[in-house]
Amino acid sequence: MNQRQRPRRRGQGELEGLVLSALREADGPASAGWVQERLGGDLAYTTVITILTRLLAKGAVTRERAGRSFAWTPVSDQAGLAAHKMRKLLDGESDREAVLASFVTSLEPGDERLLREVLSRAKAEGED
Repeated sequence: MNQRQRPRRRGQGELEGLVLSALREADGPASAGWVQERLGGDLAYTTVITILTRLLAKGAVTRERAGRSFAWTPVSDQAGLAAHKMRKLLDGESDREAVLASFVTSLEPGDERLLREVLSRAKAEGED
């Protein structure tokens, strides 16, 4: 197979999103084999296990023993996983204020307005 025929390689974040989406479609905890089948079987079983293990380390899934293997359950959706990544990056910085200020000032006007609305709702919910 030459390079032109080789399938496009997916990024880690894209694969994690696909695996999480598949798990959310399950009626309950799902095996890695079920996830592999749900994604069309084009990923190796070991790749699915690697992605699930990474998601476990990130707190995005849980697992429980099911015979000799594990059954996996999503804890968060794609938005929750992205938020976790953002918090992890922020936690790694010594000057949180500078990082947050830089982030907010780099937002598009629509995103800044949305952030203000979300913060306002969170504040109102905290006062209830």
